[in-house]
Amino acid sequence: MIEHPTVYRWSACAFLLLALAGHAQAPEAKNQTLREREANPARNAGGSTMVWPHGAKMALSLTFDDGRDSQVDVGLPLLDSFGVKATFYPLPEAVGERLEGWKAAVAAGHEIGNHTVGHPCTGNFSWTRYDGVVLEDYDLQRMRREIVDANDQLKAALGVRPASFAYPCGQTFVGRGAEVRSYVPLVAELFQTGRRWLDETTNAPEHFDPAQIMSMRMDGEGFGNIQRRIEYTKRSGNWLVLAGHEVREPDHERRGGTSALMLRELLTYAADPANGVWVAPVAEVAIYIQQHLPSARSH
Repeated sequence: MIEHPTVYRWSACAFLLLALAGHAQAPEAKNQTLREREANPARNAGGSTMVWPHGAKMALSLTFDDGRDSQVDVGLPLLDSFGVKATFYPLPEAVGERLEGWKAAVAAGHEIGNHTVGHPCTGNFSWTRYDGVVLEDYDLQRMRREIVDANDQLKAALGVRPASFAYPCGQTFVGRGAEVRSYVPLVAELFQTGRRWLDETTNAPEHFDPAQIMSMRMDGEGFGNIQRRIEYTKRSGNWLVLAGHEVREPDHERRGGTSALMLRELLTYAADPANGVWVAPVAEVAIYIQQHLPSARSH
């Protein structure tokens, strides 16, 4: 039997609508699956075997990039009031502008890491082209020189030689096209740790790479979102590294950066032993993992 063209067209349309409806439901179904997976205690069967200090269920490191003035003026006093040590990755120029503040940070026990001399990132950012720090124009030799120079300047100014590094913009390459090279091996050679930026997961003690430590943003985040990440990390027994830049008071005229209010809530939460959070600088956590898990990678 030959089907009438009109009936055929209606049948085709109906089939298409059903297919589209099924496709539209797919993301929600996927999200539901992820929510169920996160909420399922059975997932702990594949979690870390790490035993964290003080009976904690996870490790947390707070890190701050660039050496912004607000880190000295707002962030450091807040951290010190809770007795919490963080990791700072200041540019040498920024240290020179607030030298006494950064000396006080070292004296208080905060970790000082390396973030290069000029903060090179992809030339797709207009400011890198203006400053002449375009990663696509770098090679490994230039990157080495600038990293070592930053180490030397920080040692001269603060009396400490960084053991930790943070990749500017989280980008780990130099060059372009067929000439692209990773500078992760260079960081692995020169430092105990290298921290990335804008990652989507935490660090599993048995599997993480010290030269590519995952970090998640705390800029622009409220405590509710941060707490959800913490609870998720507890279930796997992993290490959560948070990264920020400015530390803003709620009434600050400029928006953006890490909220001082959120940071205060986070520090209050972590100070309660019942919440099972061990807070320590990046290098301290990395050393602890490597000492307590022989299977963990080390340099």
